Amino acid sequence: MSTSETARPATLDATALRELIDSGRSPRLLDVRTPAEFETVHIPGAYNVPLDLLREHREELRSHLDEDVVLICRSGARATQAGQALAGVGLPNLKVLDGGMLAWQAANAPVKQGAPRWDLERQVRLVAGSIVLLSVLGSVFVPGLKWVAGFIGAGLTFAAVTNTCAMGMLLSKLPYNRGASCDLDTIVGQLRGGRA
Repeated sequence: MSTSETARPATLDATALRELIDSGRSPRLLDVRTPAEFETVHIPGAYNVPLDLLREHREELRSHLDEDVVLICRSGARATQAGQALAGVGLPNLKVLDGGMLAWQAANAPVKQGAPRWDLERQVRLVAGSIVLLSVLGSVFVPGLKWVAGFIGAGLTFAAVTNTCAMGMLLSKLPYNRGASCDLDTIVGQLRGGRA
């Protein structure tokens, strides 16, 4: 990996971003959460470009992005990963919204709300907890099931250490987390047309 792929993008706090938007100098806002999370609540004017799609098509997306881009997710972790991917294709002036949507909402900044859905982190906790619980209970009858719980624990530890989550990436592909506007052509059309 090159240095640009591993370097953390600069951050921008919610107050500074709000001032830029209010002054009419808004950077391009890319929300890298799942379409379901985006539809639940997002910053007005943001474009939804899910992290997995951004990583896969970063070179094509690069040609449709302005020089100033702010990346947004729930807390900042996925946006940082997106920043590293875009920096790897030479996009300058990337920033990550420090604290993500949690910080934006805590600052009482304007949001566009839709139907509430569970965010990806909550879904991971439900699935991982359910697998561990069922494995422990099932190990009373099938002793080998305890290793499933151990595997999930190891996976969660790895996820914390590397700040990645394989289970989250898998869950993000479920129909519940996908939307009609989650394909590359739709996203590129929105970026070209300048409408979110």
